[in-house]
Amino acid sequence: MIINEKIKTLIAKEEQRQKEEISLIASENYASKAILKITGSILTNKYAEGLPLKRYYGGCENIDQLELLAIKYGKELFHAEHLNVQPHSGSQANAAAFLAFLNPNDVILAMSLNSGGHLTHGHHLNFSGQYYRFVTYDVDKKTQLLNYENILQLALKYKPKMIIAGASSYSRFIDFKKFREIANKVNAFLLVDMAHIAGLVAAKLHPDPFLYADVITSTTHKTLRGPRGGIIFCRKKYASLIDKAVFPGTQGGPLEHVIAAKAQAFYEALQPEFKTYQNQILKNTKAMIKAFKKANFIIVSQTSDNHLFTINTFESLNISGKKATEILAKINVIVNKNVIPFDHLKPYYTSGIRIGTPLITTRGFKEKDAYYLSELMILALRNANETNLATIKLKVLKLAQEFNFYET
Repeated sequence: MIINEKIKTLIAKEEQRQKEEISLIASENYASKAILKITGSILTNKYAEGLPLKRYYGGCENIDQLELLAIKYGKELFHAEHLNVQPHSGSQANAAAFLAFLNPNDVILAMSLNSGGHLTHGHHLNFSGQYYRFVTYDVDKKTQLLNYENILQLALKYKPKMIIAGASSYSRFIDFKKFREIANKVNAFLLVDMAHIAGLVAAKLHPDPFLYADVITSTTHKTLRGPRGGIIFCRKKYASLIDKAVFPGTQGGPLEHVIAAKAQAFYEALQPEFKTYQNQILKNTKAMIKAFKKANFIIVSQTSDNHLFTINTFESLNISGKKATEILAKINVIVNKNVIPFDHLKPYYTSGIRIGTPLITTRGFKEKDAYYLSELMILALRNANETNLATIKLKVLKLAQEFNFYET
């Protein structure tokens, strides 16, 4: 059976879009050709409910070995005690972690969405906010950094059963040791959601949560540069709780083609060049911030210790994040609008945009290239007339052609 022409055409269009546009979406990356091939392999045909060597279906002997290999490589990469590689996504991983340790209406202390948290950290429209009672902490209003004394006072007041450390748009190091100390004072479980920083943690370029957390959830497709999916690590004493919370607690059959691709991603991350790549992500982030600050753009918390940063477009340009994304799209630069701490605009508009460097780093950008891209973005945002945008778009197209990730 050949691919339906409409489907084939749309895939081709998406490939062309990815080639011609330069994306700065912090939660995306380009998977290797090996990972793409594995994800589209015949492994998708196999149903394999249960754990390796403990399946409910026959014919899983090869699947078992692939999943065990993913677990082996993942544990080796992060020096973890236990790993479940079956969650379909980061949200599914968090759902399973909550199910393992909590009861409905238990109190969880987590970062607010405005300060950089995630939907699954208690947003009222998300399952997390509907089934559990969330108390949220914010960054300091002046420094826009985590205020650990404030987090401690909230923990002492509300006595949460779980504390979540981790974010989707917080650009600074997170002190997991301090979170552990706070959790110990109120006898709470500590969950670290490292979905965004997993690659940096693996490369030892971010403080290590594995020394302090009870359970760690992550995705595999951001800085880790793997297939789209989720994973859960935990201390060995919680292994059974976590495994049961994944299956049969929150999922049925695992996606074994994705799990095999996770094994490949962990293997790739174990290679020496992976740390070099993660270092370049950090260098490119610093280079972009340098360009924006030189042009007097307001950066949330001043700088970044990881792969992303947020620009306050409202204070910098008197435009919403939504408007900024629309302008940048016209020059083939893709970013996402993002709330900033204590944002006064509605989430549909936002006062900021989030910038991430994993994608451009995978394409081969070095600091000078990241700086140059930032300059083009600044020119577009400051003078968004059609003639200027058309001229800048040609320069972006040339840059995208020069760094064609399909050929790396």
